[in-house]
Parts: sequence; structure tokens; C-alpha cells
Amino acid sequence: MSTTTQNFTERELDRIIEMAWEDRTPFEAILFQFNLTEKDVITVMRSQLKTSSFKRWRKRVNSGVSQKHLKKRNPDITRFKCSRQRAISGNRISKR
Repeated sequence: MSTTTQNFTERELDRIIEMAWEDRTPFEAILFQFNLTEKDVITVMRSQLKTSSFKRWRKRVNSGVSQKHLKKRNPDITRFKCSRQRAISGNRISKR
């Protein structure tokens, strides 16, 4: 296990991976909740996913479909989360 992943529980890793797969969740939201930079997220994804899944994820993140980078987002979107999603609290993982 790498130093990036050893600090997280299995549940936290699952949430990081889930957030990374979500097109509308920017890397800044993962940084805010888990203190992981985009480079750290890539490392986590590489270590936790099969090679083919990781390549598919990277292709999607770098395509025009994903809005993982705030520069690619519509400037009218000023939030990290869906309006129907529960508020992000001070907890490391928001309550579901």
C-alpha cells in the first residue's frame, strides 16, 4: 500500500474513488474533504483500480465530458455538490 492510501480507511478510499469517478465533482472538492491533490488522486486511482479501469478513468477526466477541472466548468456553477446532496460538514466524509 502506498503512503497516499495507507492513511485512509477502506470506506474513505471508496468515497475518494467514487468522487473521482463522478464527472461533476472537481478535484478541489476532494482536496477540501481529504486533503489530496489531483496528483495524489491519480496515485490512489492507479493503485486501487485495474489498469484498464484506470486508463478509462484518465481518458474520461481528460476528455470534454468530465468537469473535473474547474477551468473546464461552466462559470455559473459555483458549488462542489448537487443542490440535492446533503451539506458537506467538517467531517472527512459527509453523511449520506
